[in-house]
Amino acid sequence: MTVANVEGKHILITGGASGIGAASAKVLASRGAIVGIADLNGEQAQSLSEEINSQGGNSYAVSVDVTEPEQIAAMFESAKAHNEKLDVIINNAGIDHFPAPLTEVDDAMFMKNIQVNLAGVWYCMKHALRQMTAQGGGHIINIASVAGLRSSPMISAYSASKHGVVGLTKSAAVEYARANVRVNAVCPSFVDTPMVQGVLSKLDERGQKNIIGANPMKRLGKPEEIANAIAWLCSEESSFMTGQSVVLDGGMLA
Repeated sequence: MTVANVEGKHILITGGASGIGAASAKVLASRGAIVGIADLNGEQAQSLSEEINSQGGNSYAVSVDVTEPEQIAAMFESAKAHNEKLDVIINNAGIDHFPAPLTEVDDAMFMKNIQVNLAGVWYCMKHALRQMTAQGGGHIINIASVAGLRSSPMISAYSASKHGVVGLTKSAAVEYARANVRVNAVCPSFVDTPMVQGVLSKLDERGQKNIIGANPMKRLGKPEEIANAIAWLCSEESSFMTGQSVVLDGGMLA
């Protein structure tokens, strides 16, 4: 079976040290990409980079808080130091919040979701678009969620932030299509990541079953399943796709 070719592409991943980001870093590096692993947890990013490089991959680690524009600027400078051209950025860094009625979600938690999940993507997109238009093209992949495409009771702040990511994706895709910059979103449902496991650990047995069985397949997605779809998007096989939301949800939205 042939796989999507990303050999030699320089791909930067925020939130790259765990979950979908880490799975993507491993898959992309194994297929010959130069992978930048950017994460709030710099030590974890460095550890993953060393693991990938020990297995013959080509990666580097960057410590970044995506809510801080100055740190994002420094992240892009660090990426340039490793490879002048940036082919793809995967805006994956994100947080969630514990399921609760809207009126019981703390205002600070709402703002934190917006700052990390939406503003963080906004800041990264601005830098990426400036660099990619100057270099003649590129691809931005934003990790949104099925919660950004449908109603999501009890996770209103998270849902609002992810709807915003989908909106940014569509708008930027149209604005920069003629500049040879593609912008797409990936919208997973519940995936077996540390973030989802953290939510599950706070729920009773019934709540856990509701999340795990929320799609017709009655299971959580695997990070590698999302990573393989991302790898295809990173390749030239998806060259006519922009402004789209790729849904990987086990049939939840069917």
